[in-house]
Amino acid sequence: RLVRRGASFRFQRLNEGLAKQLAVQPASCPDTKGFMDKLAHLRQQAVFGDAKRIEKQHQKHKLSARERVELLVDPGTFVEYDQLVTHRCTDFGMEKTKHPGDGLVSGHGYVDGKLVFVYSYDFTVGGGTLSETVAEKVCKVQEKALNAGAPIIGLNDSGGARIQEGVQSLGGYSDIFYNNVQASGVIPQLSMIMGPCAGGAVYSPALTDFIFMVKNSSFMFVTGPDVVKAVTHEEIDMEGLGGAKVHSSKSGVSHFALNNDVEALMFVRNFLGFLPSSNREKAIPKPTADPFDREIPVLDKFVPEDPNKPYDMRVVLKSICDDEYFLEVQPDYAKNILVGFGRLGTDTVGFIANQPQSLAGVLDRLSSIKAARFIRFCDSFNIPIVTFEDVPGYLPGVHEEHNGIITHGAKILYAYSEATVPKITIITRKAYGGAYCVMNSKHLKGDFNYSWPTGEIAVMGAKGACEIIFRGGDIPAETKKYEEKFANPLIAAQRGFIDEILTPRDTRKRLIQDLKLLKTKKVERPWRKHGNVPL
Repeated sequence: RLVRRGASFRFQRLNEGLAKQLAVQPASCPDTKGFMDKLAHLRQQAVFGDAKRIEKQHQKHKLSARERVELLVDPGTFVEYDQLVTHRCTDFGMEKTKHPGDGLVSGHGYVDGKLVFVYSYDFTVGGGTLSETVAEKVCKVQEKALNAGAPIIGLNDSGGARIQEGVQSLGGYSDIFYNNVQASGVIPQLSMIMGPCAGGAVYSPALTDFIFMVKNSSFMFVTGPDVVKAVTHEEIDMEGLGGAKVHSSKSGVSHFALNNDVEALMFVRNFLGFLPSSNREKAIPKPTADPFDREIPVLDKFVPEDPNKPYDMRVVLKSICDDEYFLEVQPDYAKNILVGFGRLGTDTVGFIANQPQSLAGVLDRLSSIKAARFIRFCDSFNIPIVTFEDVPGYLPGVHEEHNGIITHGAKILYAYSEATVPKITIITRKAYGGAYCVMNSKHLKGDFNYSWPTGEIAVMGAKGACEIIFRGGDIPAETKKYEEKFANPLIAAQRGFIDEILTPRDTRKRLIQDLKLLKTKKVERPWRKHGNVPL
């Protein structure tokens, strides 16, 4: 569908197909007083746009708004809304610069047969700026998506508010933000940043569930480099201030950073397969040849005997998932915790796992925020949560305390406690202190809680505990005794805090069995308007 040579893109079949569609109406309908000719001209202008400006997009390795939509949805399924809408502004000579569609391509289509609603800002028309009519078009798509119970995808490539329209443009943003909030937890909302996204425009993506950015061509910031320099005297370029690398690794604003427009669009198509259409449905199962009772012998000795030696929890997750495919979310941010989607027995599952390879898997404020948001998304959309735990506790230090580890650390505790979807936890090694409580312990109403034989469930590590309990005594000897008694999951199993000490190779089989049992789980909560999350 796409031919690329050097820096140029040519959508041959797409353009031929669009031209053929545009020719049908004038050829089939009677021409009343030349109206059909005028209509055909307007449609041609809306669909094909300004060839020179589109070529400039291509030279920047960017697709046009319509090309992006057509690549995203299944061929021939896109139905456009408001193709002929134009702005109403008459100030500053704007009445002379009207373009059908007014810089936004919007409508619905299908992705692998699943209904989706989409809107795409057109940077070749007025820099993709938001006018009153563009806002109305976006709101129409949002409302249709809510009514239909289907995901909505926004493709952002916009210069922000249309200055010539003033407060009407700002009011339009407010309407969009309101609809974002109404749709939150009802339908999946995805934002693709494929160009500039500045000022108030950044808050609509921020209110959605997942943000996808394109490296070297997408930027997000509230104020640009020039304003930053004027106010704070700091000099920085657009990439350093709000590029994909910054937001996917430092700020955590973006969940994914992709190499180019085409890769990003294909990634989103795949990503949608893990999600249900709305909070009233479950994700469509994906058939697999991977046996449900597959054993994984390599896991039996995967955890090192030395409790201080790291290992890659990502390998554990991949080995357990159907076809060994785990789609990690925010892979470059807060690397001490892993979150992402996989499938078990054909069904979508949300995974949360401490990562011993980074900061020993300790919980800090950033990892707590990352995990809590993911847990709440899964709970909103009926996606079971499986937790793999190897956590030595919360990260100590003045920096963490002064930056709110108490409040931020409570977010993950709140998210797990609030979740009513099936929740299963596997302790692979350390489960120390308050972090044991937080990581979906039995006390937070985990449905099934297991430990591998290598599990250690205690207030803290043996050496640290003995230095406090036996201060001034024979620490090495007491440490050995402590390890023999507490550095295993036996006491927790005897108290019923874990349901079974599980053989690691059987983990996949047991998880699939448990999730099948929990498909009919129902939880009644006391009535309330909403909880007060520790934001």
